[in-house]
Amino acid sequence: MSKTAVLIPCYNEEQTIRKVVLDYKEALPEADIYVYDNNSTDKTAEIASEAGAIVRKEPRQGKGNVIRTMFRDIDADCYIMIDGDDTYPAENAKEMENLILNGSCDMVIGDRLSSTYFKENKRPFHNFGNVLVRNLINRLFKSDVKDIMTGYRAFGKTFVKTFPVLSSGFEIETEMTIHAVDKNFLIREIPVTYRDRPEGSHSKLNTYFDGFKVLKTIFQLFKDYKPMAFFSFVSLVCLIITLILFIPVFIAYLKTGLVGKFPTLIVAGAGGIASILAFSVGVILDVEVKKHRQLYEVMLNLFLLKR
Repeated sequence: MSKTAVLIPCYNEEQTIRKVVLDYKEALPEADIYVYDNNSTDKTAEIASEAGAIVRKEPRQGKGNVIRTMFRDIDADCYIMIDGDDTYPAENAKEMENLILNGSCDMVIGDRLSSTYFKENKRPFHNFGNVLVRNLINRLFKSDVKDIMTGYRAFGKTFVKTFPVLSSGFEIETEMTIHAVDKNFLIREIPVTYRDRPEGSHSKLNTYFDGFKVLKTIFQLFKDYKPMAFFSFVSLVCLIITLILFIPVFIAYLKTGLVGKFPTLIVAGAGGIASILAFSVGVILDVEVKKHRQLYEVMLNLFLLKR
């Protein structure tokens, strides 16, 4: 029989965790429900255990750290990741599980943005941030994912056991999406109903600080996954600056036969060298990235052979 694990990373969710555990036990009665307590100062762990969840601890703060430990520790055929704040209904869990177990895809994304998110979410900057991140990633990585940062996902075993978790915090969902797009994993999106947190429950996401970290992660991953495009852009900027500085000096030289602005000429020369170096770095790293993709495919094949 196939085994399903429901993964619930938690930090101070005593108000909602009982309902979340019970809802998913009802929706997926054969699944194991895991709650990983991330240094909660309330009764999250105690309440989750009473509700029937398997409770474990993760001392390193941050959602990415929790997901890393979950993926390493838990062995299953289908993994369903859900937040402990009761914002996602359990009614979609069975469909997500079926899509993974029948081999239709490697990752199922619970798409909030095509459903009730903008109506239910009361934080306008979160709405803006979700749209901004979606547009950035789809533009940079030539994809068409509707909800980049949703916390409601299902994964197959191949994805979970070969995904290198690098992020430590809320950037983890963005990293998952980019990794899946870059490595050509099969992705399915299904619209899911989103409801805002109940009164008295507070989000742990800092709109500005965590939003900045997400944007930083996007550009870091863009540099890592698409070095040719990234460094070509840097090279182009350096080239434009070089031409802006060099052309007036060159025109003056053609008219007078003299170079009157040596400092400007020196800076222009440095900019030209920087442009060439940036382009060269992009070419070299692009070759390395292609080799890495080849090695990753070989690793995937070896992983599948061992299963």
